[in-house]
Amino acid sequence: MNAVITGASKGIGKAIAEKLALEGFNVAICARNADTLATAKADIQQKNPAVTVLAEVVDMEDKSQVLAFGEKIKSTFSRVDILVNNAGIFVPGSLHEEADGLLEKLMSVNVYSAYHLTRALLPAMIANRKGHIFNMCSTASYGAYPNGGSYSITKYALLGFTKNLRKELIPHNIRVTAVSPGPTLTASWEGFEAAPDRMMPPEDIASVVWSAWTMAKQTVIEEILLRPILGDI
Repeated sequence: MNAVITGASKGIGKAIAEKLALEGFNVAICARNADTLATAKADIQQKNPAVTVLAEVVDMEDKSQVLAFGEKIKSTFSRVDILVNNAGIFVPGSLHEEADGLLEKLMSVNVYSAYHLTRALLPAMIANRKGHIFNMCSTASYGAYPNGGSYSITKYALLGFTKNLRKELIPHNIRVTAVSPGPTLTASWEGFEAAPDRMMPPEDIASVVWSAWTMAKQTVIEEILLRPILGDI
């Protein structure tokens, strides 16, 4: 079994990659920073020395790099069973104050990368009539909030993409799930003053992804919404 997880050098992506490797999946991961990616690869491999861990430096803002990653995956793995579109950038701010070009940047990383990689891997998944695609959305996909800015726009868009993809792939027996976590203890929240137990551990997100995958073939969890018990921050 083979899985692809983008943005997997730390946080939620890494936790998912470690969980899937532990369960016997070969995994392909990517990230922008070569050093953190190498560390993540070693950590994931340590979870299960028997699996293959493909780790590629990829800037998910760059379409050509995303497509090259897709080709590398196809040349390494005979098929893809799980695709987790996790790569994303969180930048808070008001629309009228944020830097010019931020919307375009966040759309490229948070939405377009998922679109392009999914399209690259889908033909084989359709031919195999199996697979599960997880798109990492957010509680921001469900409701506007102050200081959401362009980030919130992109997460609304990613949820829309996920819903559309879900309908399109029903005839092809491919499951599609939107996973929408609230505040999770990852690098995105570095510098934010809050007790660690005020946020969810990334391992919990990995657990729900695994649970959704292990459902009966005829069952799909369309949307998963998670928040800290005390609510969003």
